[in-house]
Amino acid sequence: MNVELTRFKLKEGKSNLVDEWLQFLNDNMKDVLLTLEAEKMYVETIFRETLNGNEYLYWYSVQGENGQDVEESDSWIDKKHLQYWEECIDAEFPPVDLKTEVVMIQGRIREVMEQ
Repeated sequence: MNVELTRFKLKEGKSNLVDEWLQFLNDNMKDVLLTLEAEKMYVETIFRETLNGNEYLYWYSVQGENGQDVEESDSWIDKKHLQYWEECIDAEFPPVDLKTEVVMIQGRIREVMEQ
């Protein structure tokens, strides 16, 4: 199981498009959740922060082993999601993976996730 928290810097001037992107995901949650199965994505959460005038998105995820990469998906949701990604995420700023120190998941939940 992979537990990750990664920070991505947003391109300047893209705040309104990021608003649209996040609203798109929320408005289409039923279809979004369907795509997570192939990815073996058990939990995926997006956080947003402005720090020192720069805007960031943080992805927190709990994912099983050997899930499908979002780039391999044929889902219209994933294709639109990746379009927003290309428009909004600053590829010149390397993503920052925060170090996982403690993972607290109850045994019965972990067993279901690892099936």
